[in-house]
Amino acid sequence: MQIDPIQRQSLISFLSIIGLTLIGYLSTMYFAHVLGPAILGSYFLFLAYYGVFDLIGDGGFGGAAVKRISEGREQNQLFSAFVTLRLIFLVVSIFVLLIISSFFIDLLESGLIFWLVLALIIGTIANSTQNGVYGTGKVGVIQISGFLNTVIKIIVQVIATFLGYAVAGLSGGFIIGMAAGFLINFRYLTLHLTRFSRQHLNRLFSFSFWIFLASSGSMVFAYADTILIGYFLSSADVGIYRVAFQLTGAAAFTTGSLHYVLYPKISNWHATGEIRKAESALSRGFTYSLLLAFPVVAGGLLLGDRLLYFLYGSAFESGTFALFILLLVQVANIFMYLQTMCLNAIDQPKKSFIVTGVAAILNILLNITLIPYVGITGAALATLCSITLNALLSYAYLSKAMQVRLEHIPIFHIASSTLLMALVVILFRILFGLETAMHLAAAVIIGGLLYFIILFSIDKGISEDIRSIMAAVGIPWPVVS
Repeated sequence: MQIDPIQRQSLISFLSIIGLTLIGYLSTMYFAHVLGPAILGSYFLFLAYYGVFDLIGDGGFGGAAVKRISEGREQNQLFSAFVTLRLIFLVVSIFVLLIISSFFIDLLESGLIFWLVLALIIGTIANSTQNGVYGTGKVGVIQISGFLNTVIKIIVQVIATFLGYAVAGLSGGFIIGMAAGFLINFRYLTLHLTRFSRQHLNRLFSFSFWIFLASSGSMVFAYADTILIGYFLSSADVGIYRVAFQLTGAAAFTTGSLHYVLYPKISNWHATGEIRKAESALSRGFTYSLLLAFPVVAGGLLLGDRLLYFLYGSAFESGTFALFILLLVQVANIFMYLQTMCLNAIDQPKKSFIVTGVAAILNILLNITLIPYVGITGAALATLCSITLNALLSYAYLSKAMQVRLEHIPIFHIASSTLLMALVVILFRILFGLETAMHLAAAVIIGGLLYFIILFSIDKGISEDIRSIMAAVGIPWPVVS
């Protein structure tokens, strides 16, 4: 296909994320109705603990390996050093888990310790292969393997839930999905194990320390709220909160795909002195991230209460206020996510850690302070405040190394289209109400179609970008005059 490599990889990544998110939504709806918030909450706690101990097992070397391998020098030796370190740290993480497992009463009562150990082992094998493929720039392969991972995971989880295996079935499906993703990545792994020297270890260590610390901060954002809600409240509250958070994920469709695509590219441009390309790509990344985030946030604020009720059931409707706040989190997350990615890609992981670490400390303090008094809404407020701080601090550091700018005219067009869409949705709700699922679906479809029609009519640049990509893959697209 005659498509620019970034456009092609972004398209593959974007379509993959759309597919994964839709499948994730449908499966979570099924689990919510069949299992309820308490069992879902136990599974989300399992994922949180997996993330924490997987971070210990990774030690920051995964990000360091991707960075160093993407630079194009001595790739096999660096990959071999990484795999060796990853196996050593896996043993350490499992040892720590077994030593302190008696403190995890929720995992012990649900019998998930065994599944957690097995997940860490399979995850180490899968992630090592994935980082090797990612470091060599095969972003499309990563997205395809991720898609297969999720599809197989969900198929197994649905079957297990139907058969009555509850939280053990959800955990087992998670592990089987990782194994499936590994098989795809292994097929396209061109790196091989070979002898390496202390020099290669030093190259990884010089980058991994700050990556590990920055990842620790990111882990706080990902799981501190989940774990602390489980501590102060209940598994059911965890389930309601995480379902609300998942529903806001549609706002981050584009951001996730651009992060995967741009990291190795910006790393290479920085290494070869082509920083102008990185600046241009980051600006465009902001625009295309906000292209979906603005309408999703507006739609969520207007329809969120009914979305929770119809999609997941009345037991989850109490998460409405948390949902509204978490929608705003996704906008702040765009700037935090892309800017910290750039700091790492231009070889400044120390600064990435500083901004993430400061924000992570604020996140923990706010969670501890707010959750006991205002429940899951407090967790959402803590996340919004801390991620906004992270975005501001990362901008302050990144702007000293490269130009960070917004494309003002396209973003104005996005905001204008969103405002007009919101006015129509408000009018629809006033006139017809949202008492049935059909009314809700009509409001979503009408709002979405209207937004894109208006945007493509007033912004010729965005419309032309989409048209050129669609034309290259054989999908007809009208030419804007």
